[in-house]
Amino acid sequence: MYTFSSKLRTISFVLMTLGLLGIGYGFFTAPKTTEDVEKILAADAHGEHHAAPAHAEAKHEAAPAHAEEAHAEKAEAKHEATAEGLDSVAKEVDATHAVATHEEAKHETKAEKHEAVAHEEVASHDEHAAHVEHVFHQLQNKPWAALYVGALFIFLISLGVLAFYAIQWAAQAGWSPALFRVMEAITAYIVPGGIVIFVLLVLSGFHFNHLFIWMDPAVVAEDHLIQGKSGYLNVPFFLIRAAIFLGGWMFYRHYTRKNSLALDETKDLSFYKKNFKASAAFLAFFLVSESMMSWDWIMSVDPHWFSTLFGWYVFASFFVSGITVIALITLYLKSLGYLEFINNSHFHDLAKFMFGISVFWTYLWFSQFMLMWYSNIPEEVTYFKFRIENYNLPFFGMVAMNFIFPLLILINTDFKRVPWIITMAGIVILCGHYLDFHNMIFPATVGDQWFIGAAEIGSVAFFAGLFIYVVFTALSKAPMLAKGNPYIEESKHFHY
Repeated sequence: MYTFSSKLRTISFVLMTLGLLGIGYGFFTAPKTTEDVEKILAADAHGEHHAAPAHAEAKHEAAPAHAEEAHAEKAEAKHEATAEGLDSVAKEVDATHAVATHEEAKHETKAEKHEAVAHEEVASHDEHAAHVEHVFHQLQNKPWAALYVGALFIFLISLGVLAFYAIQWAAQAGWSPALFRVMEAITAYIVPGGIVIFVLLVLSGFHFNHLFIWMDPAVVAEDHLIQGKSGYLNVPFFLIRAAIFLGGWMFYRHYTRKNSLALDETKDLSFYKKNFKASAAFLAFFLVSESMMSWDWIMSVDPHWFSTLFGWYVFASFFVSGITVIALITLYLKSLGYLEFINNSHFHDLAKFMFGISVFWTYLWFSQFMLMWYSNIPEEVTYFKFRIENYNLPFFGMVAMNFIFPLLILINTDFKRVPWIITMAGIVILCGHYLDFHNMIFPATVGDQWFIGAAEIGSVAFFAGLFIYVVFTALSKAPMLAKGNPYIEESKHFHY
């Protein structure tokens, strides 16, 4: 039996505490009013408009000089007219009348210009106010987006492991039963993690944040495209779908865990058959629910854009992350003297999955990016254009971390058996796929007002601490070997 060490327990509590502080700091420092945003924008724009006052001053100095010159010319003309007599006076009267008419026309023209300037100023003020309001919502969204990405990423790791676990049961795999207890422990996080996600979705539905713009009636009223999707994108149906997804995933995990423990105790193969059938059914449910989940929870933050392979893309991202966590936890337990039946061949197979799914993720990323970029359809290419311009480093950085690094390191067969290399590759893969989810959520929710700061790091730290606590507590609840599984001997003596 595994014993949850006090040291690791302390680390989990420290991570949760520091994470809460980071999350709290993110919410505390977010602007509370549009006046706060005005100050931020004014500080950014300071020093840009010093030339304008000097230009205006020069203009005002030139105007009096011009007026004095005109006055002198008019006085001289009047003196000459007096000397000429009555005929010249008559002509002057006519000229004066003409001048008056001209001056009146000039005044009317000036009045029109002033009115036009006033309209421009009003329009400029309205545009500025709208911009300030938009930035205000973006900056208020930032801690929410950080919290959401952290919660979603850690939760989906456990969901990826659940899918991998179901595949092993349905495929009747002989190499993996020795890892079943590790997988079951990781999937224990689905319950607390799923509850956190559902709470965040409910808070979005009640307008505690603006993560999902289609939930805002004011936005929907002015957006015909979102109105056309309102039959699917509406809060009640959205939350009902989320409850069905989470309920199905939690039920399968509970059912198979119970049968797996019963199989150990009774050696009754009927429990094995139940898990086999349940896993086959679950995978069918999972394929549909996972795709819809990715549309609802991730793609709908930007409802003007869609991709027909987005469900597969998201799946590949959290699936490889889940397999990576299986490898890292197994390596940790092996280093402590547990899992004596796990050998280098098991690590080799896990590393092969890490390598293979990384290549699969890259294929999906490139297919999505290349086809949309090449087609140059505005509503599609805008998604990538904004990320390339405003998220350049995380956008291309995650490609290097999720593809180039695993390709160069894990393509070597011998490296797949070296613990420190697997650990290094695993950490890079996890960081890269966190950036992947960051790139999916942040551009649509905070625009270009992003940076990875206290809220982002704190969110990951808090949920990582909670994950560690839940997973290693679950590990301590059952024997480390699924001894009742009919393929356990094959798994214990697995060699490749």
